[in-house]
Amino acid sequence: MRFDRRWRRITGAHWLAGTDEVGRGCLAGPVVVAAVALPADVWVEGVADSKTLSASRREAIFTALLRSPARWAAVAVPAREIDARNVLAASLHGMERAVERWQARHHCRVDHVLVDGHLIPEGLRGRATAVVKGDSRSHCIAAASIVAKVVRDRLMRSWARHHPEYGFERHVGYPTPEHLGALARYGVCRLHRRSFAPVARIVSEQHLDLREEAGDAEA
Repeated sequence: MRFDRRWRRITGAHWLAGTDEVGRGCLAGPVVVAAVALPADVWVEGVADSKTLSASRREAIFTALLRSPARWAAVAVPAREIDARNVLAASLHGMERAVERWQARHHCRVDHVLVDGHLIPEGLRGRATAVVKGDSRSHCIAAASIVAKVVRDRLMRSWARHHPEYGFERHVGYPTPEHLGALARYGVCRLHRRSFAPVARIVSEQHLDLREEAGDAEA
């Protein structure tokens, strides 16, 4: 809270937003980016870096954020965009879009943005500050980390119903032994990031198998 107050004083911001992303290390599903802004001196109990919280605790704090004066927006950057841009560039672009969506949703302008990490998205230059380990230092960045994580986990659980063989409801796309085993058995689906090495390897092996099958058929 003190960190955010300090940046309000430095920037003169009324609406100070924090942005954070979840899912950069996954093999499947989107990167979800959230932007959260709270009025000055509003504190939501329990807000912390989402990685330090259990799933049930994150859900409870997410509900508390919805009931608070906090304003938020989230953007899901799909696998195809991650493959086209690379995951870092896609995540940074997602931060720009999350702030744009926040402004459109709440019909006002974000005065300043605290960005988790050490890079500032091009579209936010001039009104953003990069904060290394921001999800453990800033209340609004930590709130964004919770929103992004809850939204992403819910998306992955919903997609698990369409692709039950992968176990997305358990590992939410991260490269766990279960997920890697499912990739080896079933191949890739539309949610997988084909530019990521374990997925690219499976795709390459599938293409090789198809070429061999075609060669056998021709023979």
